[in-house]
Amino acid sequence: MAEWNRGHGSVDDILDAENKRLADNLASKVSRLKSDSNFLSATGLLTGSVKRFSTMVRSGRDNRRILCYISMGLVVVFFVLYYLVSRIHH
Repeated sequence: MAEWNRGHGSVDDILDAENKRLADNLASKVSRLKSDSNFLSATGLLTGSVKRFSTMVRSGRDNRRILCYISMGLVVVFFVLYYLVSRIHH
């Protein structure tokens, strides 16, 4: 009877190891799916932004003026942030 319990324990160990391996495999698949989902949502956001930008460029003069101001503002913000970051690192 003692041999049967010992044999049964090793079967439990084998099943436990297999279960852990399958759980790790599943966790890696879930993490891959989450990263793919994040990539697709970022791609969708970028595509929408490009469509809005293209529509604005093709439209009338007032929108082009706004687009010019936004572009200049972004360039100024970039240089201000670059200046601040370079000051922090030195």
